[in-house]
Amino acid sequence: MNENYSGLNVVDYVILSTLLLISASIGIYYRFSGGKQRTTKEYLLADRNMSFIPVAFSLMASFMSSITLLGVSSENYIYGTQFVVINLAYIIGTPLAAYLYLPVFYKLQHASVYKYLELRFGVATRLAASVAFVTQMILYIGIVLYAPALALNAVTGLNKIASIIAVGLVCTFYSTIGGMKAILITDVFQSVLMFASVICVCVKGSIDAGGMNKVWEIANEGGRIQFTDLRLDPSVRHTLWTQLIGGIFTFTSLYAVNQTQVQRLLTVNSLRKAQRSLWLNWPILTALSLTTSFAGISMYSRYANCDPLLEKHIRSPDQLLPYFVVDTMGHLPGVAGLFIAGIFSGSLSTVSSALNSLAAVTVQDFLVPCCFKKTSDARLAWVTQLVALSYGGISIAIAFVAEYLGGVLQASLTIFGVVGGPLLALFTIGMFSTVVEQKGALTGLIAGLAFSLWIGFGGPKPPIPRLPLRNDGCAEFLNATIDSTTEQYLSTISPSALPTVVMPADDYFPLYRISYMWYAPLGFLLTVLVAQVVSRIVRFNVERRGISGQKINEELLSPMFPQCFRTSQHLPDPNLLLTPRCENYEEKQSHEDQTVSKI
Repeated sequence: MNENYSGLNVVDYVILSTLLLISASIGIYYRFSGGKQRTTKEYLLADRNMSFIPVAFSLMASFMSSITLLGVSSENYIYGTQFVVINLAYIIGTPLAAYLYLPVFYKLQHASVYKYLELRFGVATRLAASVAFVTQMILYIGIVLYAPALALNAVTGLNKIASIIAVGLVCTFYSTIGGMKAILITDVFQSVLMFASVICVCVKGSIDAGGMNKVWEIANEGGRIQFTDLRLDPSVRHTLWTQLIGGIFTFTSLYAVNQTQVQRLLTVNSLRKAQRSLWLNWPILTALSLTTSFAGISMYSRYANCDPLLEKHIRSPDQLLPYFVVDTMGHLPGVAGLFIAGIFSGSLSTVSSALNSLAAVTVQDFLVPCCFKKTSDARLAWVTQLVALSYGGISIAIAFVAEYLGGVLQASLTIFGVVGGPLLALFTIGMFSTVVEQKGALTGLIAGLAFSLWIGFGGPKPPIPRLPLRNDGCAEFLNATIDSTTEQYLSTISPSALPTVVMPADDYFPLYRISYMWYAPLGFLLTVLVAQVVSRIVRFNVERRGISGQKINEELLSPMFPQCFRTSQHLPDPNLLLTPRCENYEEKQSHEDQTVSKI
């Protein structure tokens, strides 16, 4: 424990203030430059003239953020490196998103990806998917706002409420007034700070341990180095199969069909540039993931024989990273501030991106059809900014309950898994099946979401087994490094104990024992299965009544969908579906353009 640390100093606060001021200034700059955010095209899609490089950084920052810095580092410390295998899924998922799904959205050129679902399956399906996305993102940004508050609380004792409000207000400010351009540029700046923060931890941990080889050796002796767990048991939290299969579904649901990511990919002026952004995102994403994972075992190399959790210096694994910074670098002016700036940066980039996407979906999918059909584009841009501001307030409120969702990493992946799997299935059957119609798609989505939410958030669930932790070396460790003032300071801000196991894992309901990494694949499969079965039943009944079918518009199919299947299948007449569907989506789009400028 660093004997000279007693809280943030002036230099630390200057660094934090600079981060917030630069982020806010970028928003102000784009508010008064260019088109001054007077059109929905500029506010939501940055006028479609962005370079693919900032888009690539934004793709990473939109979802990895503080969840990666806090969650992945503690994951490797507590459970080992098996989680790292998920990076193989990123390699496979990138071409899937770039060549199977992205061309369809880019051809459609609409600010809301759920416009596709209306053209393919009808209005009801579009609205149901939009509601699922809004719910998913509100919960997620609550966790992301909570993460930096946790870091500040562990490092400085600053009230978490003040931290949540500060981060929430700043990102709401610059994303509301600066639009997509401000968000993309601040994402680049904030990504650099994220890397700087975690690299500091890796370097310091390696130096203290005696080199990177020594870090690896200590981690291996402690059983932390794990990459080839081949067990087929679905209740095992992380194996090669959970990370590879579950990771592919999770990654694809985020980077292929998620509103936040697709909206960023539409800010460049060609499909090829959008695909370049996805490919460039992959090494950036992997680099941050691997670096943060090494930071986790670097921390373990220091605390292998004197774990701060067992000693009750911290109350949860998510506080390990800030604790390590205080312990090893708290005496260095500005280092703690740089670290917290990195945590802040992750949350700022993610929340600002989410606010803009939530505003796009809410306005385009809900408000325009019911209330603003004849509204000018300039007024619609103002409404969109007001909606983004409102979501900023909602996200701050949700952050106060994120503490009860468990570890930040698993909580975030659980949210994306239970909602992302069924939504990915919905877009997949739309682009790769000419059999599924609206009733089948809507029924499949509802069934998939219900099942995923049940197994994801139902309970009770068995406690997660941790790798062994030790504190038998604390006497020597403390005698050499601890200071009574520092010890008293840390004990006042994190007083709690570890949870205990109260019943055997086999006594829990089987579905509640399934690894959270299987939520997305299971939700996907159930949605596809129900949609196919229901659609075939509907089609059989329609054909039995002698009613002619309707050939699906090929523009709504993936370019990779085999040509031999494109002309052999016909959907039931749209008049028999829950909501009428356009025979030609370009014709309907032209009609909308007469009242609202095309996004």
